[in-house]
Amino acid sequence: MEIPSISRNPRPFFSSSKESLLFKRVKLSSWNQHLVSISLNSRTAPPLLGRYSSLVQKENPLKVICCQRKELPVLEASSMDEIFDTLAERLLPTSALASNPNAKHIVGLAGPPGAGKSTLAVEVMQRINKLWPQKARSFDSQVKPPDVAIVIPMDGFHLYRSQLDAMENPEEAHARRGAPWTFDPMLLLNCLNNLRDQGSVYAPSFDHGVGDPIEDDIFVSLQHKVVIVEGNYLLLEEGVWKEISSMFDEKWFIDVDLDTAIQRVLKRHISTGKPPDVAQWRIDYNDRPNAEIIMTSKKNADLVIRSVDF
Repeated sequence: MEIPSISRNPRPFFSSSKESLLFKRVKLSSWNQHLVSISLNSRTAPPLLGRYSSLVQKENPLKVICCQRKELPVLEASSMDEIFDTLAERLLPTSALASNPNAKHIVGLAGPPGAGKSTLAVEVMQRINKLWPQKARSFDSQVKPPDVAIVIPMDGFHLYRSQLDAMENPEEAHARRGAPWTFDPMLLLNCLNNLRDQGSVYAPSFDHGVGDPIEDDIFVSLQHKVVIVEGNYLLLEEGVWKEISSMFDEKWFIDVDLDTAIQRVLKRHISTGKPPDVAQWRIDYNDRPNAEIIMTSKKNADLVIRSVDF
């Protein structure tokens, strides 16, 4: 059995998951490309691991080849909890990463609004941090490790409302908030560069009540070895976004039926107090056009994660 590796430059930092995955070939007609689907199955080969690990060991009879063009690994399971568990085990650091002061494994997680990016990022982070103490004690029984995983949401890199007010058409800028040009991608790129160079960084969060970023609200320390950056446009190939995409060790995309995602966003708008007609207008004018742009970046992912209804 041949398993296509998503690792372009494997490094021995991440350990194999206890789960096993089944590979099959499916077709994604929208982009005329083939995907490698991964389903949970205990009788099959170990999972794909990412840039910091290698699938092949001396005792492993599996042959690893590079992905052929237009092929992507796809992770799917019967529940999101299974997916969360599998991804957490996939990213759990080994002693090599833990002992390297400045080393970071940075994952870029993209997908349209309503795909469940924030939920997936937080769930995977929490599982890694829960598993990490036991893993760390296997290296040193005296260690009391801090959290090893953290999430940086792209929301913190929104332009401030005052910056939108200063644009040529402020009304349009506020109506389209959430479009690529209403973010500050250069600030995000600088943040990731500093993280790579220094091993720690302060990042902004976003106050949804106020509607503006909060500067330096998230601290990524030297102890954080796994950093999940989640946001809509992280895998775009235009301008600064392409440079941002190149910063990630792994690129994940949550694949979801677009109408399902849009319905989730509509419910979210209504739950925040927007009248249904206003919520629908925002969907049609802003959210769906943005989602359609985001869906075009799926082809740039290293791993596609099939969303399950939640």
